[in-house]
Amino acid sequence: MKVFVDTSAWIALADKADPQHSVAHNLWSHLMEASAELVTTNYVMVETIAVLQRRLGMEAVRAFLTSVAHLDIGWVDDLLHQAGIQQFVAANRRSLSLVDCVSFEFMRRSNIRIAFCFDTHFSEAGFEMLAESHFETT
Repeated sequence: MKVFVDTSAWIALADKADPQHSVAHNLWSHLMEASAELVTTNYVMVETIAVLQRRLGMEAVRAFLTSVAHLDIGWVDDLLHQAGIQQFVAANRRSLSLVDCVSFEFMRRSNIRIAFCFDTHFSEAGFEMLAESHFETT
């Protein structure tokens, strides 16, 4: 299973006060047990580091950097950045971020359908949000 990891998931994992913290930890455990291929982008990393530094401090940033050391990180090039900008401007929505739009385009180009996130913009963009049901055996 190949899964894109969004900022909202990283924050929920790191911040014990986050309302999705326990759900995030359960899903993370499932991902580890399933040896899922986890992917994120350098844009998500920058966004996550900024939020963690502001909310929780540098210790949380160091823990995050340690946890992503072995992840597949997609580096946003000029073409991907421009595609994200076009999507972002066309959407004309205050609540939708440039990082989200770049993430959507990255996922499409990488043929990734599932996002570990708590941001409904991913489902609105046609992706599956990771849930317990992804790990149920029939």
